[in-house]
Amino acid sequence: MVKTTKTKTFDTETAAVIKKVSVGAYGDPAGYEETLYQTPEGDFFLYVNGGAESVHPKEAITSFSKSKANEWLKNN
Repeated sequence: MVKTTKTKTFDTETAAVIKKVSVGAYGDPAGYEETLYQTPEGDFFLYVNGGAESVHPKEAITSFSKSKANEWLKNN
């Protein structure tokens, strides 16, 4: 997935996976995945995707600061 903002492009194909968290089994409508990535430029983003009944029913990318990425890592 690719998301472009005014100044940055976040691409799951070219960024490095820092950590991936899966909740539920494959096909579970309440299950979801969260993956923290770091771009070659050093930026962080969180990719989320899940079932229709999950906290992430739609595929999305959110930009993270380094401190927010560290907080997410600590909590996951």
